[in-house]
Amino acid sequence: MIKEAMLYEGLDAGKAHCYLCSHHCMILPGKFGICGVRQNVDGKLYTLVYGDIIATQVDPIEKKPLYHFLPGTTSYSIAAIGCNFKCSFCQNWEISQLSKRGSNISGSEVKPADIVRDAKLAGSKSISYTYTEPTIFFEYAYDVAKLAKKNGLYNNFVTNGYMSVEALEVIKPYLDSANVDLKGFSEEFYQKFCKAHLEPVLKSIRAMKKLGVWVEITTLIIPGQNDSEKELKGIAEFIVSVGKEIPWHISRFHPDYKYLESLPTPVETLKKAKTIGERAGLRYIYLGNVLDGNDTYCYNCSHLLIKRIGFDVVQNNVADSKCPECRAVIDGIL
Repeated sequence: MIKEAMLYEGLDAGKAHCYLCSHHCMILPGKFGICGVRQNVDGKLYTLVYGDIIATQVDPIEKKPLYHFLPGTTSYSIAAIGCNFKCSFCQNWEISQLSKRGSNISGSEVKPADIVRDAKLAGSKSISYTYTEPTIFFEYAYDVAKLAKKNGLYNNFVTNGYMSVEALEVIKPYLDSANVDLKGFSEEFYQKFCKAHLEPVLKSIRAMKKLGVWVEITTLIIPGQNDSEKELKGIAEFIVSVGKEIPWHISRFHPDYKYLESLPTPVETLKKAKTIGERAGLRYIYLGNVLDGNDTYCYNCSHLLIKRIGFDVVQNNVADSKCPECRAVIDGIL
């Protein structure tokens, strides 16, 4: 379905300024934004992926990963094609790197009400906008999230964090949580691997925190690229500066898409990152794409709170959002 876009302004000579994300594309008539799914047609900007759903699935919320947001529940997960990043190591590239430029690629047309209905029928507590970049199908996500909230469901973004602050302010009444990929901590890394910039991501994370969105952060550790002690320390200290209660998910890289020249991340590197995060003062640190390291412990007394095997919660000792041992308040929506 073709629908006029949100968050743009018309300029002289039929040009459209899109401020949905931090690329701030200036799009000439007939042309597309960097995302490849928003097109200027006669001076008006249109999204070409409204309701054009390429993937739906019922996932454990832990798969997002969100460990402090309704743990042990499922989330109805949806995606449309496209992304505003061009990561050479993308692990969902089959759908995220698709574009509407010169292509008739499409998913299934699904109305917002159908997504909400199916989420409720599946017994999910939330809807996750995930797999690709949810900012890119913002208009649809907005309409679904608004209807979901009316029906007692929560909404989660799994995102690269490159949306504009204006977009966050628009979606905020309906957005409950977000897992943000903080892919590295240098401008060089973002330009080289993502064709984007670091600072807008940091700005979005700060804005989410200020707006009251529950935030968790994921970093995919790539050997030789973002695994130096300096860079890992920079990420950890930044997260602490926003909120020491923000969980940090440190994930193991495996070769994919165009970046095949590296071996998988050594587990010792993940453990090094975790130690750096602990020294910086983070309360909750998790290891991803490995067997161990995904249990939740009390930051105050180290009591085991949530035991996970893979994405399954097999034990949850949190009561009234508190540690049963020392009564410390455990952060999140538990």
